[in-house]
Amino acid sequence: MACNEESSKSQAFIQIAPFVADVTPPLGSPIGEKKALRIIDSLTARGIVLVGSGEPIVLCSVDWRNIENGATDVWRNALAQAANTSRERVAVHHVHQHDAPRCDFDTDHILSEYGLSGSYFDPEFAHLAIENTATALRDSLQDLQQVSHIGIGKSRVKKVASNRRILGEDGRVRLVRFSRCKISEAREAPEGIVDPILRLLVFWNNAKPVSALSYYATHPISYYDRGEVSTDFIGQARALREKTIGDEFLHIHFNGAGGNVAAGKYNDGSENMRPVLAGRIEEALKSSWEQQSKVSISPSEVEWITTQVNLPLHPDLNRQRLNSILSDESLGKRPRVLAARTLSYLNRRQEGKDLEIGLLNLGPASILHMPGELFVEYQLAAQAMRPDRCICLAAYGDAGPWYIGTASAYTEGGYEVSPECSLVSSEAEDVLLKAMRSLLIAV
Repeated sequence: MACNEESSKSQAFIQIAPFVADVTPPLGSPIGEKKALRIIDSLTARGIVLVGSGEPIVLCSVDWRNIENGATDVWRNALAQAANTSRERVAVHHVHQHDAPRCDFDTDHILSEYGLSGSYFDPEFAHLAIENTATALRDSLQDLQQVSHIGIGKSRVKKVASNRRILGEDGRVRLVRFSRCKISEAREAPEGIVDPILRLLVFWNNAKPVSALSYYATHPISYYDRGEVSTDFIGQARALREKTIGDEFLHIHFNGAGGNVAAGKYNDGSENMRPVLAGRIEEALKSSWEQQSKVSISPSEVEWITTQVNLPLHPDLNRQRLNSILSDESLGKRPRVLAARTLSYLNRRQEGKDLEIGLLNLGPASILHMPGELFVEYQLAAQAMRPDRCICLAAYGDAGPWYIGTASAYTEGGYEVSPECSLVSSEAEDVLLKAMRSLLIAV
């Protein structure tokens, strides 16, 4: 369906087209550190197209572990073409379930030079998944629905999120509390810094709910690394809400700034905990729905703006060392793959390709679309910048830089801010906060 700015400006209302596509990997393809042995849940790419305020705006969330570097460009370009819009008005995020595919065509290109193509992910399947998602988006534009109101709700999530980093008396990381944790001392420690609030935005066509976007900051995994493809507890909660609302309603979840947040305090990694965690998320979604306030929305209240950021590199990154690892056939496959993945990000930086931050304003609500695996402090900072608005944050956009910690985190040590896991330096905090503030104060 063609849509241009001139025709959109003449509309007195916003229109929406929800879309969903199956992006479940084939058995035998890489997922995390394993190969797909069993499909527990079908994975989806799901999103919305907003029409009626300039060129169409596309928001998409994918049930994959990572979408990185050039793969982010491929996804955005394909969806932009399908929606007849520009790439700058397309946001693609991954939910970050660990029993799900990664996607980085730049890394696979590097690996192919060493006979390791397909070691990080299945590129043929990835291209097909992107094509299928673009087709689903294009088809959805044949059934645009009016948006008369936006519903805004929020609720506290109980006993899911806990901070992963537990500091000792010396101010350095003493324990890391991962998504599954059986260390008694770590589980008994306080929750730490989290954002316990789940936020919900609902698109209404008068009395009919069409689609909803939810935002919550935590690693979305319970038990994992067993080769069992799954949407995990976030996907289960999402499915429960769709079943409850019914009538072709599409629920889309975006993971917030949960880089240093996981369910470890409340999750021992046993199978029975997955539905328990899903139930706690579903309860917060239900409460948010019941408490939502509906406000009318017009095209003049919908705005999409972006800015570019250049994040300083981690000082301990060494291209010569990475090339040496990649060339060393005596090493296992995993360190060589990770070296290629780091090199793909360094190459993009050398080529002058910056990261992008997007902001979508919807009446009294604003959604920040952010790159990387952000620490939760960025989400809390965004909310503090505009306490007069409902601020939602979608992290896990371009995963190129991997973890992005706070400046103080790089002095505290720990897994997340090592050069193997974070490709940026402590100076990234200042760059990101300035960019976030420039977008939010423009509202």
